[in-house]
Amino acid sequence: MTDFPALDAAYLQQPDQARLEPVPFGHPPRILLLYGSLRERSFSRLLVEEAARILQRLGAETRIFDPRGLPLPDAEDASHPKVQELRALSLWSEGQVWCSPERHGAITGVIKSQIDWIPLEIGSVRPTQGRTLAVMQVSGGSQSFNAVNTLRLLGRWMRMITIPNQSSVAMAWKEFDDNDRMKPSAYYDRVVDVMEELVKFTVLTRGHAGYLVDRYSERKARGDAAPLNEAAVAVTSGQ
Repeated sequence: MTDFPALDAAYLQQPDQARLEPVPFGHPPRILLLYGSLRERSFSRLLVEEAARILQRLGAETRIFDPRGLPLPDAEDASHPKVQELRALSLWSEGQVWCSPERHGAITGVIKSQIDWIPLEIGSVRPTQGRTLAVMQVSGGSQSFNAVNTLRLLGRWMRMITIPNQSSVAMAWKEFDDNDRMKPSAYYDRVVDVMEELVKFTVLTRGHAGYLVDRYSERKARGDAAPLNEAAVAVTSGQ
């Protein structure tokens, strides 16, 4: 006999396979891409542009947000046009790509400001919850993973589905030609890997995002009882 004295069975939700079946959509996967530098020749921007081309080749629709003119968080009201543009794009997206240079062993303020302007919740709407996320970084020196690790942490905090694969491009200044296109390399191949994986996860999870991140604790706080299911019955009866 298994006893759960701390569990409120009314809010326990047994996984429902029927709610995880593929959902047909009338539009391609929608991917928003963010980059983290305002330099004229920004390698995080060039990498994002290369990623967008690959995503389009894979059948996705892409938007790249230009962070120029975005105010620092709290320096302006959220009604600022650039803030509204960013938030609208986040709501439009079904998946996102975040790419930052590594600066002083961390992400840049440019990328962090963009993420900070997208709140966890606006009214009853969560602009990032359940969306897929791929993380990438560029470095001026040897390969490192500090920036992607930080972006991965932020993605979890924003309640996003961060895919397992990631891209870290070392000595990025060597990896782009005079036309600002990425040269053939193992780094390029990894970017293709990451974009393939992002599209697959996005197709798999879109339409199910709300269900996948629905939480027992939040249903309990709202008083939103889960549909009666076998797990709840077993707990209620003490079986």
